[in-house]
Amino acid sequence: MGISRRGFLKSAVVAGGSLLLQGYGGQEPREFEPDQEPANGNGIANDDWEPAYLKSERDGTLAERIDAAYARLEHCDICPRECGVNRLRGEVGLCRAPEKLVVYSAQPHFGEELPLVGRSGSGTVFFSNCNLRCVFCQNWPIAHEGRGRKIEDEQLAEMMLSLQRNGCNNINVVTPTHVMPHILNATRIAMKKGLRLPLCYNTGGYERAEIVQMLDGIVDIYLPDLKFMDPEQGQKYLGGAPDYPEHAKASILEMHRQVGVLQTDRRGVAKRGVMIRHLVMPNRVSGPREFVEWVAENLPKDTYVNIMSQYRVEHEAFEYDKIARSITSEEFVEAMTWAKEAGLENLDRRSLSQYELHMRRAS
Repeated sequence: MGISRRGFLKSAVVAGGSLLLQGYGGQEPREFEPDQEPANGNGIANDDWEPAYLKSERDGTLAERIDAAYARLEHCDICPRECGVNRLRGEVGLCRAPEKLVVYSAQPHFGEELPLVGRSGSGTVFFSNCNLRCVFCQNWPIAHEGRGRKIEDEQLAEMMLSLQRNGCNNINVVTPTHVMPHILNATRIAMKKGLRLPLCYNTGGYERAEIVQMLDGIVDIYLPDLKFMDPEQGQKYLGGAPDYPEHAKASILEMHRQVGVLQTDRRGVAKRGVMIRHLVMPNRVSGPREFVEWVAENLPKDTYVNIMSQYRVEHEAFEYDKIARSITSEEFVEAMTWAKEAGLENLDRRSLSQYELHMRRAS
C-alpha cells in the first residue's frame, strides 16, 4: 500500500518561502502495460477521451464559469456556510481563506485510491484552510490554522503542469471548495499551456449542489466524503454543521448526474466518474450502515465506494468520549459486511483486501 495521507503531508516541504514539488523515491514514472485490463471493466481508449475542461473551453463556457465563480466571492456563498463576506477585498469567513490561494504542498501521491494512483501517482495539491471544522481532523495545522504559502493562480497553473511532467495520472485538488474559483482559473491557464490530465475534485462533501452545478463540464472525477448521516453528529463533530448530511447527499447526486460511475482507461486509471469515501468511526457515530444503504438506494450499485479504516484520535477528538479511540477490526468488518449485504459491487480493492484478511483470521 502507498503512503498514508498523514504521512504524505508530513513529507511535504514548505521551505524558505518556496513551495517545493518533491519527487517520489527517485523513481521514474511507470506506465501500465498496454494490455492490462481495468479492475471494473469500464475501459475507455485514451484516444476517445479528453478532459471536460477542454470541451468547455471550446464552447466558451469555461471562461464564463470562472467569471461567475469569482463574482460569488464578493458576497461569498460558495459553501453552505454562506458567510457573505467580501473575499475579493480580503475579508474572511469561517474557512479563514484570504483573497489569494494558500497551498501547502503539491506532489505525486501514492496513498490515494488505486484508480487515481496507477503506477505514476496522483498529482495532489493540498489547499490550506477548510469550510469544515472537524474535531478529529488529521491535518488541522493546514485545514484549521491555514499553514502554507500564498500564491497566484498562475503559480498554481505551473504546479499543475509540473505534476503532469512528473507523469501523474490526474490533478487532484484536495479541500478545494473554498478556493474553487481560483482552481478553475488556474486550470484554464494550465490548459492553454498543454494541461490534459483529468481534474479530480477531492472534497470533504460540505458543498452546495447549486455551486457544484457550476463545475459541470469542467471536473472529470469527483472524490467526495460522506462523513456523517445524522445531523446531530454534523453539529457535534464538524464545527456546527447539522446540515452536512443534507448538503453532502444532494451534492453527490449532482456529481453523479454530471459524470456518472467511475470509468477507467485500459490501464485501470480513472478518467471520469464519482468515487465516494466514508470513514468508519468508533461506536458507529459516522452511520456506516445508513451510508451504504443510502448509496445502494440512490446510486448505481457499481458506484465506487471506499469504506476507510484509518480513523485515528487526532486534534480535539480525545475530548469527545465516543470518538476518543481508534476503531476496532470488528467495527471495520461490520461496515464492510453491511456494504456487501447492500449489494454494493465496486468497493475499494485495498479495503476489500483488508476485510478479507480479517475474515480469514477470524475463521
